[in-house]
Amino acid sequence: MKKTAVTAIALFLFITAPFAQVKDIPVFVSGTEGHKSYRIPAIIGLPNGDLLAFAEGRVHGAGDFGDINIVAKRSSDKGKTWSALQTIVDVDTLQAGNPAPVVDLTDPAYPQGIIFLFYNTGNNHEGEVRKGKGLREVWYKTSADNGITWSEPVNITIQTHRPQQPQVNPAYNFPEDWRSYANTPGHAMQFSTGKYKGRIFIAANHSAGNPQPQFADYQAHGFYTDDHGKTFHLGQTVNLPGSNESIAAELSGSKLMMNSRNQKGDIRARIVSISSDGGATWDTTYFDNNLPDPVNQGSILTIGKKKKGNIIAFCNAADTKRRDNLTLRISYDDGKTWKKNMVIAKSENDSRDYAAYSDIVNITKKEIGILYEKDGYATIVFTAVKWK
Repeated sequence: MKKTAVTAIALFLFITAPFAQVKDIPVFVSGTEGHKSYRIPAIIGLPNGDLLAFAEGRVHGAGDFGDINIVAKRSSDKGKTWSALQTIVDVDTLQAGNPAPVVDLTDPAYPQGIIFLFYNTGNNHEGEVRKGKGLREVWYKTSADNGITWSEPVNITIQTHRPQQPQVNPAYNFPEDWRSYANTPGHAMQFSTGKYKGRIFIAANHSAGNPQPQFADYQAHGFYTDDHGKTFHLGQTVNLPGSNESIAAELSGSKLMMNSRNQKGDIRARIVSISSDGGATWDTTYFDNNLPDPVNQGSILTIGKKKKGNIIAFCNAADTKRRDNLTLRISYDDGKTWKKNMVIAKSENDSRDYAAYSDIVNITKKEIGILYEKDGYATIVFTAVKWK
């Protein structure tokens, strides 16, 4: 065979060969590095090209309350390998959780970008906090060196929460009587263009007043800053009882989409809220029946722009009965329709949770990284998917 023919065949095989995927690389493994369990993944891409993955490191077990730290790992090779564990927040034997990271790329004081890590602390079980017997607080830390070192924590509870806890702090005496409180599980977001360019928005949820049947005391909301963390403003509460864990993405035309889970569980689909004023108020809220959900967390991310609207990626356990069938969906029209669907993980054993919470990150213009809880919460793994 002639050399030119061999070269042509080799070139054809290179072009048509399957794309080499990073598949289910363990990042946080329960029972290792000082924690019995890891849950609640979040991930961001950094200005230097690294990926930074966060999780709750649960010291003694898998329960939602107890000695829980916020931990992180770094990848400098697009998710193929990960660093040793770094502890970012440790509040002794109490709970720190719901890490919500975002990179502020618009602060003139930090032209290389600065990371904000929003999180919550708590001093009692969620069920007790819903009864008024405990307090959840809201904090953030920053890093100006791509997550190597971190600032001291800043408490922003007064600006972002409405608890009745004057015995703890006289400033915590609001008429609304918010009780349980949680940031988005997953990343926060920043507007990159338009009227609200630079605004950092953190999706959240709270319970108000005494516990109600089917978790109707829960409602989603968000908070935001327009001055790089100096001050914060509360957005309007979503007018849908049971709206709970939420995450947000930038739409075209300076709009925002918040995507929430339905804690009531009566409708097994995601709740979508649209804002025309950067998350301050909501134009409309509806169930997207094209996004089935088993009362679980989901992740949403703006990954590009087209004439019809922004390209949005969404990932969740797309099953109405259990946490399984992790699916990545792509919308080319601001989340109105979902044209591309890819199953990322699905169990052969339908009797147990297999793929639960997840978060997504841009790796390249054609790749999305997915950090997700796998195999009954035994590990948090990273997978890269070529979507384009």
